Amino acid sequence: MIKALAYDNPTPNGPYLTIVIPAYNEEARLPDSLRTVADFAATQPYPVEVIVVNNNSCDQTGEIITTYTEEFPFMRRIDESTQGKGAAVRTGMLAARGAYRFICDADLSMPIEEVNTFIPPQTDGYDIAIGSREACGAVRFNEPWYRHLMGRVFNTIVRWFAVPGLQDTQCGFKMFRAEVAENLFPLQTMNGWSFDVEILYAARRWGYSIVEVPIHWYYKSNTRIHPIRDSIDMFVEVLKIRRNGLRGRYQRPKAL
Repeated sequence: MIKALAYDNPTPNGPYLTIVIPAYNEEARLPDSLRTVADFAATQPYPVEVIVVNNNSCDQTGEIITTYTEEFPFMRRIDESTQGKGAAVRTGMLAARGAYRFICDADLSMPIEEVNTFIPPQTDGYDIAIGSREACGAVRFNEPWYRHLMGRVFNTIVRWFAVPGLQDTQCGFKMFRAEVAENLFPLQTMNGWSFDVEILYAARRWGYSIVEVPIHWYYKSNTRIHPIRDSIDMFVEVLKIRRNGLRGRYQRPKAL
């Protein structure tokens, strides 16, 4: 049972925090991850909802999610037919009811307890808080050198063409205020890995404030990323994001 609200909730009729977990063929990792997230949610001093987005899985992922939703009333299953992590995240973030909405990778490469460093009072004054493996105080565990190199090269490209100043746009843990999420995610066009860059690019165009939160990050060997193929695809998508930006795709409406 979730404890009584102890935080100042900007949306008192909804949960304080929504955790969105995109899931594609995650039958091996999901049971432990969902149990860990459920235990975390049940012991917080504020209301939590957990949304798990089943993204066309062809294993037992959907059935596992359903089992947990039946056990925990604060957990929901949503099915997204458009393939891609970006599509799954967009669906979850727009279905969320929380005052703060947190994207969480299914592998829990960041300990779920660190979610509390992404919300007020720790991040007062910011619209978006993104997990960073590069910020001062961050620690990486067991990451192969080639993965680190690949990430740094891609981040350099991202800083040149899209969001200068951010050292780690691709970490899979990010927090958005509800209003910010509802404004930005309808603008998203990228359904794949580069959706993070697109959302942060749009956030800059809207004038939203972003802070990088140092995290403890544990490399998991069964990652879904294919280093060569996905790096090329992500580079092409960054160029598309830049082109979309030059065409005014992410402009903030003057009425807002």
